[in-house]
Amino acid sequence: MLKIYNSLTGEKEIFKPIHEGHVGMYVCGPTVYNLVHLGNCRTFLSFDLIFRYLKFLGYKVRYVRNITDVGHIVDDADEGEDKIAKKARLEQIEPMEVVQRYTVDFHQIMELFNAFPPSIEPTATGHIIEQIEIIKKILDNGFAYEVNGSVYFDVLKYNQVKPYGILSGRNIEDMMANTRDLDGQSDKKNPQDFALWKKAEPEHIMRWPSPWGDGFPGWHLECTAMSTKYLGDTFDIHGGGMDLKFPHHECEIAQNEACSGHSPVNYWMHANLLTLNGKKMAKSTGNNILPREIFSGNSPFLSKAFSPIVVRFFMLQAHYRSILDFSNDAVLAAEKGFFRLTEAIEKLASIEAGKTSSVNIATWKQRCFEAMNDDFNSPILIAELFEAVRYINLLTDKKETLTAADLEDFTQTLKGFVFDVLGLVDANQENNQSDKLEGVIEMLIEMRNQARADKNWALSDEIRDKLLALGIQLKDGKEGTVFSLN
Repeated sequence: MLKIYNSLTGEKEIFKPIHEGHVGMYVCGPTVYNLVHLGNCRTFLSFDLIFRYLKFLGYKVRYVRNITDVGHIVDDADEGEDKIAKKARLEQIEPMEVVQRYTVDFHQIMELFNAFPPSIEPTATGHIIEQIEIIKKILDNGFAYEVNGSVYFDVLKYNQVKPYGILSGRNIEDMMANTRDLDGQSDKKNPQDFALWKKAEPEHIMRWPSPWGDGFPGWHLECTAMSTKYLGDTFDIHGGGMDLKFPHHECEIAQNEACSGHSPVNYWMHANLLTLNGKKMAKSTGNNILPREIFSGNSPFLSKAFSPIVVRFFMLQAHYRSILDFSNDAVLAAEKGFFRLTEAIEKLASIEAGKTSSVNIATWKQRCFEAMNDDFNSPILIAELFEAVRYINLLTDKKETLTAADLEDFTQTLKGFVFDVLGLVDANQENNQSDKLEGVIEMLIEMRNQARADKNWALSDEIRDKLLALGIQLKDGKEGTVFSLN
């Protein structure tokens, strides 16, 4: 019996999907200019685990994860320059070129982590019409107002009908007392009101026509539009990082209630933070590391390179709702555990079945399911998997025995939880993939060397530039050309 911790109620609840055998799950995806932040990766790996386990249990899951591909304001300050437009202006390219570059990189990183792609991956810019229609309904229902081409959600009026702050546990009176004096609030009735639609100034590149004039949607609106379009007015699970609980998810609830008259989600789930050496990760302080820096070892925080699967295994050793600290020593320990686990699995093929079973596989199997059924408790599951490693060593040494049927059940269950649920990859398979990648790169280097020898500079530069675009940097030296993964 699967139990899920519901952030809305603060309790673990027995999971009852709206439609039997089917699950609708929406996860707030990344903002395009911050796609490969390691903390984001942890969030998406947490929900990849949840996606995998629901499928493992036999559910048909529609997993929707959006991409915020417009760099509008994401902090309710309603001020500042569109970050995507700024980067496009500085590089003299189209904003959607910036979007494409970051999106491709994000997909490559998640593939390296062996994360399943979502069932649907909608974008904010692809759903402007839906967002405008929701604004119209909220206006018609009296919970929004238009001022000078911008539309704002009336938080105080909504709070008279439904409690604003129900998810985060915040009190509207306390929010009013602690509100900062922000630029751009002169158009608002109340400082707590948030933008549904913002009027675009003449210099604003990313803009769309609307009944209120050219502008762009507010941050919170996109998820409301996309989740309800693909999962219905009420769906099973809405997830995201802990930092999105307020104000983003709080505003989503308010928008849905104001539009349709009911709560959109049965189970709200939030993944916790990832820190680095005990401190918050931040570019401004230099306490930051990117996934490709981990894979290449090109970081002052690391003693060596670590494979994506080892990093995935490290992250799953903590419960998704707990804070996890990333450090060199912690990942080294995870690497040792990962190889111990996969080496034990390799031994299974050489174990001979016995006439009797001296190990209770059914009880061990039940404990594995109980761990995951307890709000996807991957650390407890991993502890049970290492108990299986102990069994394997005893079976290998012929100190314990299993019948053919029990050995088959044990093998299939273990591999199911390791590969299907945790999403790990066999160490030998990963090494083979690395060897193949290295071989392909070496072949391209040889082709480039030949092109240079033939003075075909165009082909030489093309090979170098295309490898660089994939995060593979070539360095020419006296002893030849070497490559590094960025």
